Amino acid sequence: MAEQADNLVLEHLRHIRRAVDEMQTDIVDLKARMTGVEGSLGQITSQIGHLQTQIASQTLRIDRFDERMARIERRLDLVEA
Repeated sequence: MAEQADNLVLEHLRHIRRAVDEMQTDIVDLKARMTGVEGSLGQITSQIGHLQTQIASQTLRIDRFDERMARIERRLDLVEA
């Protein structure tokens, strides 16, 4: 009877060991995938920063056009001063 209990305990331990080994493999795969996700997120963040810089540049150009247009309108007396 003690031998059956020992075998049962060993069988449960083997099952637990297999489950832990599978989890370790899954964790390694997840770490690799997370590294890829983090890399992609870094690229997206960089691209957003670049776009914000371009938008700021375009806004500055539009502001200068507005100033020039107002000056032209004043010189040609197209608007009341």
